[in-house]
Amino acid sequence: MALRAPVFLAAWLVSIGAIAQRVPDAPRLIGNSPPTMPVPAPSVPRTITDDARRARNYPEQPPVIPHAIDGYQITLHTNQCLTCHARQFVEGSGAPMISVTHFMDRDGQVLADVTPRRYFCNACHVPQTDIQPLVRNTFRDALQVQ
Repeated sequence: MALRAPVFLAAWLVSIGAIAQRVPDAPRLIGNSPPTMPVPAPSVPRTITDDARRARNYPEQPPVIPHAIDGYQITLHTNQCLTCHARQFVEGSGAPMISVTHFMDRDGQVLADVTPRRYFCNACHVPQTDIQPLVRNTFRDALQVQ
């Protein structure tokens, strides 16, 4: 019985290798070069930093970040976003306060500070750049669908 397992494993690995050779290359988002060929990285686009609030495309969309966040530190012990957006600092900074939903734990209990599940801002909020999209976007606002 112990001898069969290595034989089965070897046969399985050979079959996986044969299947992998038949799969065509995945299409690239930029250019037509094969994925194994080195391609120079495009330049990093500049962040929109006008501090203007953007309209949201759907009711529960997180607001986008209207300023640069290069070098912001968001770690287990530090969240630089909270130096302006935390409840106790918005009067001095002029920044909008984070939503009350960020103070609720998973049971709906309101905490005194930001809940750990909402602590890492970049999981939902993103800065904006003025570039053309890599793929065509066919999104239509719910008000336009009618």
